[in-house]
Amino acid sequence: MPQFWMEDFAPQMVWLVISFIALYLLMARVALPRVADVLETRHGRIADDLDQAAQLKAQAESVIGEYEAALAEARSQAQATIAQAGVEAAAAAERRNAEVAGVLAAEAAAAAGRIADAKTEALAELRGVAAELAQAAAERLIDAQVSQADVDAAVDDAMRNNRIGGS
Repeated sequence: MPQFWMEDFAPQMVWLVISFIALYLLMARVALPRVADVLETRHGRIADDLDQAAQLKAQAESVIGEYEAALAEARSQAQATIAQAGVEAAAAAERRNAEVAGVLAAEAAAAAGRIADAKTEALAELRGVAAELAQAAAERLIDAQVSQADVDAAVDDAMRNNRIGGS
């Protein structure tokens, strides 16, 4: 191996030192400043990105705050609208109930009138039938003619005593 030959050792050391100094100067003057510039640029870009991210985060938090405030406002308006609708529905139901109660009261009064008329008519018919029956029964029992006035008086007296139609 030629590296281990002693007669070639001194020139190899000289070339090693020359190569080392050349490479060192090349690295120190050209490559390392470029690497340092790249690192510096990268560090600046990262710092700018972090600043921009912080600004965007602050904007996002403010937008979220505004959204939550708008949402709370919308909820309160919805609850107020629902409450108002409930009040209006209750008032409308109350009006309808009053109208229905009025209609039912009018119908009940009309029905009571019809019932009273029917009662009066039925009592008149009942009086006539009772008078006919009383006259027929009296004629059979006593075997004589009974006057219509006597029969009417007896039926009226019986109806008053039994409170039928005489209230």
